Amino acid sequence: MFKRSRRKIILAIMGSLILLFGITLSVILLASYREVRQRNADMLAHYAEQYVPGEPADQRPEPQSAAENGPIPDAPPDKPPMDRRPDYRLSTFYAVAFSEDGGLLAVDNGEKDVYSEEDLTGLAGEILAGNASSGRTGNLTWTVSRRPDCTLVAFMDNTVSEAGLNTLLRNVLIIGGAAMVVLFFLSLYLSKRIIRPLEENDLRQKRFISDASHELKTPVAVIGVNAEMLSGEIGENEWLANIRYENERMEGLVRQLLDLSRAENAEVPMEPVDFSRLVTGEVLAFETLAFDSGKTIRIDIEEGIRLTGNPTQLTQLASILLDNAVRHAAGSEVSLSLKRQGHAAVLTAVNDGDEIPPEKLAHLFDRFYRADEARTDDGHHYGLGLSIAKAIAEKHGGSITASCGGGKVRFTVSVPMRK
Repeated sequence: MFKRSRRKIILAIMGSLILLFGITLSVILLASYREVRQRNADMLAHYAEQYVPGEPADQRPEPQSAAENGPIPDAPPDKPPMDRRPDYRLSTFYAVAFSEDGGLLAVDNGEKDVYSEEDLTGLAGEILAGNASSGRTGNLTWTVSRRPDCTLVAFMDNTVSEAGLNTLLRNVLIIGGAAMVVLFFLSLYLSKRIIRPLEENDLRQKRFISDASHELKTPVAVIGVNAEMLSGEIGENEWLANIRYENERMEGLVRQLLDLSRAENAEVPMEPVDFSRLVTGEVLAFETLAFDSGKTIRIDIEEGIRLTGNPTQLTQLASILLDNAVRHAAGSEVSLSLKRQGHAAVLTAVNDGDEIPPEKLAHLFDRFYRADEARTDDGHHYGLGLSIAKAIAEKHGGSITASCGGGKVRFTVSVPMRK
């Protein structure tokens, strides 16, 4: 049980770390691609704005400095004009200009042999036929500028500018994947080292409870027999009655400790069980106790719910829920239902009760825990019943939960209906 919990904790932690790592890398890469493509789009827009059909790029006038022409509007004071930026000067641009009647005015292939004038002209014609204003095709980003004198299709080659990002993406996937594998095994190793003392402590505690319970059975039984014999010799006596009462309490505690030990550690035989019939029979056994307490048990049990389990432990599970609900019910009615939900049998006990604070609700299934600390003697109940119920539910591959609200306290057990 503890090992399963440890595995779940490790998987949850590792899943969270891997998810966080993946999200962080994705955000970094997306932000980088967005920034680079936005910068390329800005440079392409500037190129298209400055382009003059038929005028070679090296004959275009150099941009004037801020001292000669005043500051450039909307330009940060610590950044040079677009034309003077190294990334703009090193970028490769192409342009194709068409007249109003669709005739070819000029083609600028950037004096590179990567794309011929025919390739650029054909590509520009396809773009204009699509009626889009901007986009990407292969490694080229393009924009369409419709002017009074011509229609310009400007291109920017992104091969160099995005090569670094593609390399970064490839390295991140390779190195990041390897890092996550290493992190997983490292975390697995460290978690075992960290949790092992807790696991050993839990096992020692369970072993102590089991050993102490077995060792106490004999002296408790001997005290009980001797008390009965002494009662026959001297008759009723105040001190003798007190001994017998406390011995009965001790016997009840030992019995519950043994039940807890068996539920947590012992391998019990499993067999097909009619859970509906079993729960109904336990309700009949509790009706007298409920009647004596001025309460009634309202049941809603679906017939024919069968599962594989241990009849003794499942009977004890239903008994614990009923006993807990009857004893702590503030009203006159206790509800018990058994329903089929998917592939699980769900047993629910509900009673009227005060709101249980969240900090106490989380500890209801701890050993020897009582939500009402003022109850030091509650009819031979020692805060072990719900711990036993939890151990039985988990032994059968199920779970138990507690909740409260609207003046109701609810305990729900879910057990898979395995064949």
